[in-house]
Amino acid sequence: MMNLSDMNVLQQLLYYYRENGNYVFEQFTRHFLISIYGVLFAAIVAIPIGFWIARNKRLADWIIGIANVIQTIPSLALLSILMLALGLGSDTVIATVFLYSLLPIIKNTYTGVRNIDASLLDTGKGMGMTRMQLTYMVELPLSLSVIMAGLRNALVIAIGITAIGTFIGAGGLGDIISRGVNATNGTAIILAGAIPTALMAVIADWMLGLFEKRLDPSRKTKKSL
Repeated sequence: MMNLSDMNVLQQLLYYYRENGNYVFEQFTRHFLISIYGVLFAAIVAIPIGFWIARNKRLADWIIGIANVIQTIPSLALLSILMLALGLGSDTVIATVFLYSLLPIIKNTYTGVRNIDASLLDTGKGMGMTRMQLTYMVELPLSLSVIMAGLRNALVIAIGITAIGTFIGAGGLGDIISRGVNATNGTAIILAGAIPTALMAVIADWMLGLFEKRLDPSRKTKKSL
């Protein structure tokens, strides 16, 4: 049987996956769920805020400015600050992802709603629609593709941030990368964690991109023609 030291990096990588496949899949799933939960909670908060500041433009600069400030804090520093309040584990990483996801979702929601043709809103009002009906029947459908673009950016950022959760015991693919960094000749182990992380980001972005295109109102108009 060939020793690990006699294998090249690719052979070591394949050997690692063969011997630790279940562990890699478990960490992949954990990594993805932490990212999804953080972005989902951010969407629940940020989308209503985006609609609100689109109708109260004077507050938009303040709210987006605050979200911008959060985005400028280094992820490891923010993780450390939240750890003091929430302790070790995945909850702290989810909270960090939540805060980092606010800016792209708020900004895209605001932009999407503000770019809706005012005449469409006036037509809705003329038909007797209430504020809530205008939101759900006019503003939300027309801005949904732009909102999805914000969610897309947020999820890709979240996947990268979740990788540093290993430093506070949150698990995920960052654990594998960290083991590789601390191991002698650990290049293959680093790749064993980095490759699934990159694939997760690419696949998530691609799938949400397809969903975004399906929600694009201009695409639906072209099909009907």
